[in-house]
Amino acid sequence: MAGTGLPLGVIPRGTANAFASALSIPTDLIGACHTILAGHTHVVDAARCNDVPMTLLAGLGFEAGMVDRATRELKTMLGPTAYLLAGAQQLVTQQPFQARIEIDGVVTEMKAAAITVANAAPATSVLAQGFGQVIPDDGLLEVTIASPANLLQGFNTLASLLASAVVKSPTNRPDLLCLRVACLTISTDPVQKLVIDGEMLEADPVTFTCLPGALTVFAPLLIP
Repeated sequence: MAGTGLPLGVIPRGTANAFASALSIPTDLIGACHTILAGHTHVVDAARCNDVPMTLLAGLGFEAGMVDRATRELKTMLGPTAYLLAGAQQLVTQQPFQARIEIDGVVTEMKAAAITVANAAPATSVLAQGFGQVIPDDGLLEVTIASPANLLQGFNTLASLLASAVVKSPTNRPDLLCLRVACLTISTDPVQKLVIDGEMLEADPVTFTCLPGALTVFAPLLIP
């Protein structure tokens, strides 16, 4: 529906309902239907990861490993808590990788444990919170790159991102790099798992492109 101008109505029926939460759409069935019937719309950005549409976020490294561990059976049994358990398991096993990032023709190479590229994300999507919030209608993608040196630093990094989300203020850690860009290309060595809007995919390199104002959504008048 991106680029059509037709409004999208969201009835959240997933495990985390991250897109609805990011746009302050009620996550209960009746509330979501009332939001659609009210008829208020909000124009937000969309994005593409190579040729794959993206409304929420993509993750390389930790994020992808966590989502991969949160199996359908685990989510059915535990609900959103499945991601916490999967995240704890992934944090223990996550290995750093070499990342090559190209923005506007400038290439930067670095070690990383997690790279998250977000178009829209609620505070519960902790790895996207380098700036303290993800703005869904600014024409840019929020990129958070984490490079903790050890397990303890990894816990501290997650805690810092969570605190940033709570106070909606950028984090200030040397092991976190935060960027707002319209387009970037990432390649990794070794090749990392990739998750886009909760779906596991394989691609390397990956190019992320923001599509400003591409999606019209039935949503409350005020979006944080």
